[in-house]
Amino acid sequence: MAGLDHRNCQILLMPMKLTYDPRRNIGYLRFHEKTAEVETIQVSDSLNVDIAPDGTIYGIELLNANEQLRGDDDGQLVVVNEAAGKTENIALGI
Repeated sequence: MAGLDHRNCQILLMPMKLTYDPRRNIGYLRFHEKTAEVETIQVSDSLNVDIAPDGTIYGIELLNANEQLRGDDDGQLVVVNEAAGKTENIALGI
């Protein structure tokens, strides 16, 4: 960006994180640590999105998560790094 002095910028990089609470059957995919007030938008009966006033999406909440995450792959989360051409399967244990 023109006119932006990157030497004075601080960027906090938090890893994207998927959590699952089997007691409540809720999954949460966090993109950013919440540093501001967010609004939770109900997209459907089983999906909520946390979004800040500036449009930043902080996370996606999956209600009835075991059904949504299990799918046809027996609860495997597939992480694909398109740039590196690598794929990793992670068993969610749900």
